[in-house]
Amino acid sequence: MEYNDGIEVMVADASHEKYVDTILQTIADAAKVRGTGIAKRTHEYLAVKMREAKAVIALAGDRFAGFSYIETWGNKQYVTTSGLIVHPDFRGHHVAKRIKDMTFTLARIRWPHAKIFSLTSGAAVMKMNTALGYQPVTFADLTDDEAFWKGCEGCVNYPVLRERNRKFCICTAMLFDPEEHLPARIPEDVLERIRAIDVQVPNAPTDK
Repeated sequence: MEYNDGIEVMVADASHEKYVDTILQTIADAAKVRGTGIAKRTHEYLAVKMREAKAVIALAGDRFAGFSYIETWGNKQYVTTSGLIVHPDFRGHHVAKRIKDMTFTLARIRWPHAKIFSLTSGAAVMKMNTALGYQPVTFADLTDDEAFWKGCEGCVNYPVLRERNRKFCICTAMLFDPEEHLPARIPEDVLERIRAIDVQVPNAPTDK
């Protein structure tokens, strides 16, 4: 679908680090409004994601409109597209869907055999996940990588997760298994863009 609203969604790079503090504040503000928890991330964490071509940003000119990033877990057997946020000034322009589509496509191209999962309390994210082929699953179906679960410690709902022995929490677990789907069909111009990104960061550090 073509959008003529002046908002461009792109794979982030080091030049976008200037938006990180705005991104973090937008995420924190949204969590307060919803009354839900978030896995807290630092400025450097998101900056590294940008440098490693594991983040997608939406801009309207030089104004921040939205963001999400990718993480790999369990020796890259699992992937998450995380931290999806849209600035309040740009809601109603399908920005979240455009970002979600790009991070999902980027994840499938870079890690074609990985299972992509989501842990979310947002109805809009669940709807987008369902449209992409995710299925609701139990927490036992997700990665057992301790580094992932440690990220939940910054969430206000972490006591619930801990008390339930990590079997369930406020969030809903959803999983996309590539073995149950045809390979992603990606336009050639998008493939060329992703190849160029991988060439630019051939020795970039990987997630634990």
